[in-house]
Amino acid sequence: MSQAIDLLIEHGTVITLDPQRRVIEDGAVAVRDDRIVEVGTSAELRARYTARKTLDARRKAVLPGLIDSHAHAGHAMLRTMGAGDAGAWMKACEIIYTSASDEHFWRAESALASLERLKAGVTTGVSLLGGGDSIMRVDDPKYARAHCDAVERAGTRSVVAVGPSRPSAPRRYVDWAMQPPTQREVDNRQMFEVCRQIIDDNHGRAGGRLHIAVTLPVFAPMHEPGHAALRDTFVEQAELYHGLARDSGLTLTQDGHRTGTLALAHRELGLLGPRSFMSHCIDLNDNDIAAARETDTRIVHNPSAIMSIRGRCPVPELIDAGVTVAIGSDGAAPDRGYDMFRHMWQCMHYHRRHFRDAAVLPHGKVLEMVTIDAARALSLEHEIGSLEAGKKADIILVDLFKPHLLPLNMPVYRVTCFANAADVCTTIVDGRILMEDYQVSSISENEVLEDAQEACDRMLERSGLHHMTQSPPRLWGHSHY
Repeated sequence: MSQAIDLLIEHGTVITLDPQRRVIEDGAVAVRDDRIVEVGTSAELRARYTARKTLDARRKAVLPGLIDSHAHAGHAMLRTMGAGDAGAWMKACEIIYTSASDEHFWRAESALASLERLKAGVTTGVSLLGGGDSIMRVDDPKYARAHCDAVERAGTRSVVAVGPSRPSAPRRYVDWAMQPPTQREVDNRQMFEVCRQIIDDNHGRAGGRLHIAVTLPVFAPMHEPGHAALRDTFVEQAELYHGLARDSGLTLTQDGHRTGTLALAHRELGLLGPRSFMSHCIDLNDNDIAAARETDTRIVHNPSAIMSIRGRCPVPELIDAGVTVAIGSDGAAPDRGYDMFRHMWQCMHYHRRHFRDAAVLPHGKVLEMVTIDAARALSLEHEIGSLEAGKKADIILVDLFKPHLLPLNMPVYRVTCFANAADVCTTIVDGRILMEDYQVSSISENEVLEDAQEACDRMLERSGLHHMTQSPPRLWGHSHY
């Protein structure tokens, strides 16, 4: 007698990312509620199950949902600002995130980012609640709540990272909830209390789809001599927030590691370990790599980021040393988005050019870096990252019957080297179909876009940064901005 299930995806090329790395032609995935029941051939599963809904995945790749292991809440509103001037763009982040954004901004931006992600097949994304030079919106828990509300409505899975803004404190924030807007100085103690409230309010929301992580600014006195005087503050923050992460069962992440800072974070701050995932990590030295290996710390490489222009994350060397490495977008600004296909391609060619060796980073490895390795980096490999019985039903379908994706062979190669976000036709999270045949059903695409534009216009008016949305004078006819 056949068993009742909710969803059967059949006749696809199923790229499982399971321990055997099976690629099943004419494959199928059976789903009940929010979990995968079985993965096998279409003939096997059709004989065993009766599905309430069936999806025909003929000429499509069936994959675990992609995972973006490092990005920033807020940035989707800043992606058109400050072309060619990274310093001005970072300053704009500080102004907007502390003084020109309200709850509507954070909700609308989150909805926009969630929409872009689900249309690109990114079912799980990390979002630091702010950015630039570690400027976080942690003066009041309402901004994180607004962000999480939008993620919950969209239906995607998210890791929202919260922590203090970069020292020194206090830092001035503006609240636009009342007129005239109120200003207040927020010190380290107040930031900590807000972060703790964000965790209490949001971790585990939406049936477990929302996770909160702890983030801290990177202590880099060897690169920022002025910060050497703040050593005691960084040490105090590390003890306080690492304790918060440990006591709450949360992961910990940092944005912007480079030469010597991983070893320092381990030796002086005690921040490394299997529940820590550290981003960028450019120009690491032997001590940094050894610290990551010995502590089982996970590394997030952002190949399309500006920081990867300034230095190289030694990805092949880390992998050869046994370190788990994932890929992040560092999106969605100033010059990149949430298309993880783009970032896989960039990753391969970036390191092949460095070594002048086309054999570096096989295409299967970079696919692991946005699926099962990324899940491991986020300490979620028991739930997501591969198509296996018992795991969450986070599944995407990629339409392979397109001019740039033919001929119909070598599916893994075509997915990693030729596909792009626009080829994702179906996105499923927790067994719920969020997009089918390119049509998003969980939220209104037009309403999200209109609301985001309205919030952006208001932010530009408040910040006085309209000039940063104009084309720079050296846009045409020059070799440099």
